[in-house]
Amino acid sequence: MTPSRREILGGLLVAFTLAPAVHAQTGGGEGSGGPPTVAPDLPGTLAKFPDLDAWIRIAPDGRVTVFTGKAELGTGIKTAIAQLAADELDVAFDRIDLITADTGLTPNEGVTAGSQTLEQSGTAVANAAANVRHLLAETAAARWGVAATALFTRDGAVLDGKGRSVSYADLAAKTSLAVRARADVPRKRQEARRLIGRPVPRVDLPAKLTGLPAYVHDMRLPGMVHARVLRGPSSGTSGRFDLSTIGRLPGVERVVRRGGFAAIVGPREWPLERALHSAARSGWTAEAGANAPGALPGALLRMRRESQTIQDSRDEPNARPVRRLSARYDRPYLMHGAIGPSCAVALLEDGRLTVWTHSQGVEPLRASIAELLAIPAERVRCVHREGAGCYGHNGADDVAGDAALVAVAMPGVPVRLQWSREQEHGWEPLGPAMLAQLDAGLDASGRIVAWGHQVWSNTHSTRPTAAGDLLAGREMVPPFPATPPKPIPQPNGGGDRNAIPLYAFPNSRVVSHFLPDMPIRVSALRGLGAHLNIFALESFMDELAAAAGRDPVAFRLAHLDDPRAAAVIRRAATRFNWEGFRASPNRGRGFAFARYKNHGAYLAVALDVEHVPDEGRLIVHRAVAAVDSGEAVNPDGIRNQVEGGIVQSLSWSAYEAAEHDGTRRTDYDWSTYPILRFGDAPRSVVVDIVDRPGMPFLGTGECAQGPTAAALANALGAAGRRIRSLPVARSGARVP
Repeated sequence: MTPSRREILGGLLVAFTLAPAVHAQTGGGEGSGGPPTVAPDLPGTLAKFPDLDAWIRIAPDGRVTVFTGKAELGTGIKTAIAQLAADELDVAFDRIDLITADTGLTPNEGVTAGSQTLEQSGTAVANAAANVRHLLAETAAARWGVAATALFTRDGAVLDGKGRSVSYADLAAKTSLAVRARADVPRKRQEARRLIGRPVPRVDLPAKLTGLPAYVHDMRLPGMVHARVLRGPSSGTSGRFDLSTIGRLPGVERVVRRGGFAAIVGPREWPLERALHSAARSGWTAEAGANAPGALPGALLRMRRESQTIQDSRDEPNARPVRRLSARYDRPYLMHGAIGPSCAVALLEDGRLTVWTHSQGVEPLRASIAELLAIPAERVRCVHREGAGCYGHNGADDVAGDAALVAVAMPGVPVRLQWSREQEHGWEPLGPAMLAQLDAGLDASGRIVAWGHQVWSNTHSTRPTAAGDLLAGREMVPPFPATPPKPIPQPNGGGDRNAIPLYAFPNSRVVSHFLPDMPIRVSALRGLGAHLNIFALESFMDELAAAAGRDPVAFRLAHLDDPRAAAVIRRAATRFNWEGFRASPNRGRGFAFARYKNHGAYLAVALDVEHVPDEGRLIVHRAVAAVDSGEAVNPDGIRNQVEGGIVQSLSWSAYEAAEHDGTRRTDYDWSTYPILRFGDAPRSVVVDIVDRPGMPFLGTGECAQGPTAAALANALGAAGRRIRSLPVARSGARVP
């Protein structure tokens, strides 16, 4: 069913007591931004938005609306947050309506990134719901003249156990939720929870699995037109277009131009797509300074750097290594590889602009678009709608800026603007190429007594915080300046994410070499620097274990003093039957472990991998993982994320590399940028969850990428081929 414009725009009118709507992001970093902390005694994002009505509303019919500033990115957070709210409020799951990431309705929780949604927003919603339940019980207690501790809740009502009950709807009509949450209100006891920890079916999957409207791409509004943007073939180029000729092509009803930005508009998509390909033949020019840095990975060592020592421990200064080893590891530039090219819908009506977008940061995008259009931010509303793949900062924000520019030129007309596949490949920001140098020393017993890790990387976030961070902003005359690139500081880190080892090495020095110059446009890709750093660290641990004559699993355990880390390692090894594995020619086992960001989820993974030289294939026979995400809200959701992370990392590590000919990118479709296909997916994936009821939530969405890359390399190493340069295909193993 196609919704009417009134249904889409009308939304839900709620009087919030939110902080001012627009706030600067702190550098556009992963999961950063939003208003300052105002209630440090409260957990999660309640510390920034402590008033209960920012999170929860109870309607006259008893339905509960829950608000989160985080976006559903295919990770299942809509289901998990609804589980938390339903359980803590004591209402049925199907009576929860969840509103996500809407600058007109939800708290400003910055960027949905860094696997921090449950840690930040889930914690806030759970505690806000507990507060609302307690507040309603107090209202009932005052009505009946009894102590609130004598009452209990069940199925959206407060009861006294003696026959009296009153619904939440009745109580909410006489109770203001515009009050600050209390830090001393406890959540429900573990034994009283009905939904948390159970595999509730994900609410976002039915539409996706049955072909119903699920994504921003599927939106259709009355009177909507389609648009395509005209650009050169890739980042670092400019198009040369004869707009008068293009405007006369069949199906093109209008050309919108503003400065160097140009787009074509028409009632149907296919004629615009044909016109776009016709326009592409007009030619292009390379922009000055658009050259690639040179041959990787060595070029990274020659770039200007800003170095910082992020760890320097000397716990055993007199330790004497008897053997020293060194190794260098690297990865290329990587694409996000979203299956659906970026898309946005925009409408200027009554002087107010609404943009439906799959951006991971609707609030900073709103500020960027407002600056681009020179209108007050209060007149811009950005509403999140899912996109068919994101995994970081791809083209979602840029296409939203493109759609906004066309919409303001056509007031009252909804505009749907989608990039082509070639534009998505050519213009999305890439994940940065990286290089790590590792050095270690072993004592006579085979213990690591000296450790060094250096990493070279560009920034890992150029997410938009201003107009100049959008492609269209750079096409204005004069162009808006881009925000200068900055490193993301520890403890999260960017290029140095997970460079600091969790292992208990007595003497460790870690140096981050930040490369501020970006000859190729880069930004956040899932996991940021953790992918390369864990690949390097965990590959080196295997090489050191071999030098010490130790089993790789036992070697890791001998260097850990974190019992939760040891627990997931043992669980994964046991489920894999590590001790019972029997190697064969070209087939080996590989193991790796990490705690994401050293404060997120713990994950260990073992792979059974075969390299078939005659066929040029890699076969992953088995992948077995154990994960500790703290308290597990939805076990199926955790398994989904770990399984997906394993598959994605295998694709990155075995196949993917974004190439550049020195002037422009050379990959414009899946034939030149191959990704893992169904036939090469692991034949078996097992994910064992180590549940920690009552413990804080730990982010899961990005915990598998780094360990999987290392486990793949370690399995190939066990089979006789040590890989230090990703992808495997570029390191000499021919893969299909």
